[in-house]
Amino acid sequence: MSESQLIEYKESWRDEYLKWICGFANAQGGVLYIGKRDDGSVCGVADSKKLMEDIPNKVRDALGLIVDVDLITENGLDVIKITVEENPYPVNYKGEYHYRTGSTKQLLQGSALTNFLLRKTGKNWDSVPLENVSVDDLDKESFDIFHREAIRSGRMSKDDLKLSNQDLLEKLNLLDGTMLKRAAVLLFHRNPEKWITGSFVKIGFFETDADLRYQDEVHGSLMIQADRVIDLLYTKYLTAEISYDNITRIEHYPFPKDAVREAVFNALIHQDFSVGVPVQISVYKDKLYISNDCVFPANWTADTLMQKHRSLPHNPDIANTFFRAGFIESWGRGIEKICNLCKEYGIAEPEYTVHPNDIMMMFKANDTVKGTVNDPINDPINDPINLFDLIKENPNCSYDEYAQKLGVSSATIKRHIGELKNSGKIIRKGSNKTGYWEIVK
Repeated sequence: MSESQLIEYKESWRDEYLKWICGFANAQGGVLYIGKRDDGSVCGVADSKKLMEDIPNKVRDALGLIVDVDLITENGLDVIKITVEENPYPVNYKGEYHYRTGSTKQLLQGSALTNFLLRKTGKNWDSVPLENVSVDDLDKESFDIFHREAIRSGRMSKDDLKLSNQDLLEKLNLLDGTMLKRAAVLLFHRNPEKWITGSFVKIGFFETDADLRYQDEVHGSLMIQADRVIDLLYTKYLTAEISYDNITRIEHYPFPKDAVREAVFNALIHQDFSVGVPVQISVYKDKLYISNDCVFPANWTADTLMQKHRSLPHNPDIANTFFRAGFIESWGRGIEKICNLCKEYGIAEPEYTVHPNDIMMMFKANDTVKGTVNDPINDPINDPINLFDLIKENPNCSYDEYAQKLGVSSATIKRHIGELKNSGKIIRKGSNKTGYWEIVK
């Protein structure tokens, strides 16, 4: 049997192996064998009787743990078996916190240590309360976006959405007593960076890896970021291949919008905000990268992500609010949904690169996609969101109502209506409040 998450072999005893016992206790527990080589073959120990007395005492004195130490015989040789149970509280060795992951022992430091200590005390990073901020400090537009999307998704009742902001936050489990959790501030405060550095999205367009042409930063609450990032990507950064069906203009982008939206939302809810580095989106002519810092569950790899897996969000309170708003799926189906959308669109599944502290997803366009720039300023009749057809059916709607029906921001609706007016396709009849849009024949 080879070494694994739960098994470690050592040929002889050294006191430094107390770190391995510490790592097992902080993870899922495990067994340390003394008297075996790395490949599991037996070499035996000569001083087994003395070690049987010394090891339990050293573990107790150094780690505060009681472990089972057994003497077993294999191939006529003595082997010591040390069985370590998972400990519900953090265990340190001389002030250091070690953790077993895979067949290795890791020294926890920085944000990894912070998150480990929080988990052991029954908290997540986003559930920690913040001082000097109240419900009254939160942003009305952010709540409006949540209400709009929650109604559209049907994941909250209309009665729930009539609650006061205080009661709504209570229902979403975003309060700790009377204090706002970090999740509440990130989701609904206009400037969460006052408390949480780097809580924004950075987007850049690259001609080559070393040639950054232009960039933007999307600041504000996570509700605002979720509402604006995709709109910005598809109106400024991504180019569409243009074709016509009779007189109808058809635009085909290199990546499916729903898949990119799901990927961006996943990056926001799994982001390790304690690092202070923003979610980053790098756009090229034929590919798109989305990267975020994260803390993976033990033993997770890129293969784990691509298989059926449990939903284990790093920020469960943020994830729950995104789910209630209809932004994401539950039960770990986000990546499955992204892959299916890419297949239906005719492009390859996204590629994942998993590093110890971050993950990067790459969408790659087909080689046949040339891309024709979709410039809404130079092309006034452009209407990629089908607003013109909606106005035909509902000429009396407000900007907000059109935005809700089409799933875009009010600013996008306002811009596109301006383009339709400038192109002479529609005119306004009556006042702004009681009037309507008329199609020009």
